[in-house]
Amino acid sequence: MKQRIFLLLIVFAVWFSACTDPDKIKYPETKKVDQVDEYFGVEVEDPYRWLEDDRSPETEEWVKAQNQVTADYLAQIPFREKIKNRLTELYAFETIKSPVKKGDSYFYFKNDGVQDQPILYMQKSLEAEPTVLIDPNKLSEDGTVALNKKIAISNDGKYIAYLVSKAGSDWQEIFVRDIESGNDLEDHIKWVKFSDIAWYKDGFYYSAYPAAKEGEELTGMNKFQKIKYHKLGTDSKDDKIIFENKENPLRLYTAEVSSDEKYLFVYERESTSGNNLYVKNLQKKEAFVKLTTGFNYKYDVLDQLGDNLIVLTNYNAPKYKLVRIPVNKLNVGNWIDVIPEKKDVLKDCALVGDKIIASYMIDAKTKLEIYNNKGDYIQDIELPSIGSVSDIKSSTKNNEAFYTFKSFTVPPTIFKFNIESKSNEVFFEPKLDFDASEYETKQIFFEAKDGIKVPMFIVHKKGLKLDGNNPTLLYAYGGFSSSRTPDFKTDRLIWLENGGVFALANIRGGGEYGENWHKAGIRLNKQNVFDDFITASEYLIHEKYTSPDKLTIRGGSNGGLLIGAVINQRPDLYKVAFPEVGVMDMLRYHKFTIGWAWVEEYGSSEDSIHFKNLYNYSPLHNIKGGIDYPAVMVVTADHDDRVVPAHSFKYIATLQKKYKGKNPVLVRVQTKAGHGSGKPTSVKIEESADKWSFAFYNMGTTPAYGE
Repeated sequence: MKQRIFLLLIVFAVWFSACTDPDKIKYPETKKVDQVDEYFGVEVEDPYRWLEDDRSPETEEWVKAQNQVTADYLAQIPFREKIKNRLTELYAFETIKSPVKKGDSYFYFKNDGVQDQPILYMQKSLEAEPTVLIDPNKLSEDGTVALNKKIAISNDGKYIAYLVSKAGSDWQEIFVRDIESGNDLEDHIKWVKFSDIAWYKDGFYYSAYPAAKEGEELTGMNKFQKIKYHKLGTDSKDDKIIFENKENPLRLYTAEVSSDEKYLFVYERESTSGNNLYVKNLQKKEAFVKLTTGFNYKYDVLDQLGDNLIVLTNYNAPKYKLVRIPVNKLNVGNWIDVIPEKKDVLKDCALVGDKIIASYMIDAKTKLEIYNNKGDYIQDIELPSIGSVSDIKSSTKNNEAFYTFKSFTVPPTIFKFNIESKSNEVFFEPKLDFDASEYETKQIFFEAKDGIKVPMFIVHKKGLKLDGNNPTLLYAYGGFSSSRTPDFKTDRLIWLENGGVFALANIRGGGEYGENWHKAGIRLNKQNVFDDFITASEYLIHEKYTSPDKLTIRGGSNGGLLIGAVINQRPDLYKVAFPEVGVMDMLRYHKFTIGWAWVEEYGSSEDSIHFKNLYNYSPLHNIKGGIDYPAVMVVTADHDDRVVPAHSFKYIATLQKKYKGKNPVLVRVQTKAGHGSGKPTSVKIEESADKWSFAFYNMGTTPAYGE
């Protein structure tokens, strides 16, 4: 009876909000429970704990009510539909991913721009007609079934093993397709997560968890991951366990096989910051050999050449180096530097024929260099402009490499480089309805609170007036050693077209300057991340790019935590804020799905020192009444099983309860979506239209597309 009354109250609240002035929002009433936790003598209330059960009828009704309030608010914005129409036009351009060559055939993803999911194509040569290999748009009517980009072609070129996810979840299923016939085999594997696929003989290695308990598929803690081997034509329940650790259930494992199928490599992780590396000779009946001890460093095997492993690592090299490890003398004393550590960060390396392409990051911009296998520098590969290179596809078996170049106003362009002739030509260049020549990109360095120089990219139309009246969007991430380099986002063009300024701050916590830059923004140093972002905001205001009435900020995941923290600490600097799929409850984040792996980054509330630090900045626990928050739209999704939506639910319920000002504080919950990957194009357009409409409307700016 109590539950029915509660549901009726929610329905009434939704109806009431829809019948009143949209600028005077009536938020749904969110019930409170008497939940108090004690941490080292400190009592912490958690009145919205019930929202952690995101599959309960009560939570589902609460989500519907919140979404209705948000939809009603957005419906009043006169230019939202025109922004959506312009986004639809902007998205309508063809894109492809760098091709992968296997044997004589090429495999690549292509999207015509309006398809919900990119399609996997195959060409038997670069001159041949492409054929569709897998079209994920046919796997669901609403486009929410996605094909993972980690395709795995068998070494004989007969089969492709592929990963499929549903509704944005991190959970995936493996299928196998006969390439010649285009038909799927009966092989089918479930409960796969955070996995690669590594072919060996007539089967493959993969990573899987035990089946989740019913009702806990999207929230339960992920434990006891294993490496398994699946032989084609057999039932997955008979798959052999190759590697597991029964003593340490909270570790991650992925497998790779050398290109000649001689060695199996297993990566073991207990966080996002480092890994152990194990090697097994598949031609001998030997046990795994552990190359490393502890999780202080990263090790990434590029391949095995002769009797040597080629490994990219930050072992005793915070900015990374490339080493050669003799397989018969694996002791660290026998490791040989191929490309030693330099002043710039060695972000990636690719083996091409008998050469190496090294991708360096210089002040968050890419530089490509060529070396021979001995580590002797040969020359640079010239890039078109300030930008970044990703998705380098190459092999030791041929002399060509494909890579993707992009920048803030340059969409992903594919280049083909020949390592012998040194020819570097455009393989694919997108054509879209946007004139990049009207815009400029600059990089500045501002001084952080403690005197450190921090880089920031600024993009805007040429001839911008620095009068403090420009709509400005500031974005940052600041965590997990993840570098934010010049990137192209179609939806961001809406901002630039309407005279907006876009700024990307490369704050500490990322990997832009190597592991030391990362460590300066984690655990007890996390406040540096927030301080850097606040200083970036103050720079944009001081230099008259914008003003607090025109400054919008956004960030996702760890970046959502960033936005939640800074609007608690300096709400006076911002007009609009988008905390997206954010980690908002810093006291309980480690209790859900893969959250335990972030303890190395954040610290844990189960430790007295880290509890105090986390409690001091946790977005959920530092919302205060009596201060004027910016307009806030929290963005999350109901199938996000990486940063569970409970973070956003509890955060917005608290903000709506405590904030008494005039700015809207709303939540947008996307259904049948997850943390971000695999999101259909149509959903991206709807979400972007909502966000940019919300931002422009609350800044008092009318886009050029109409009233």
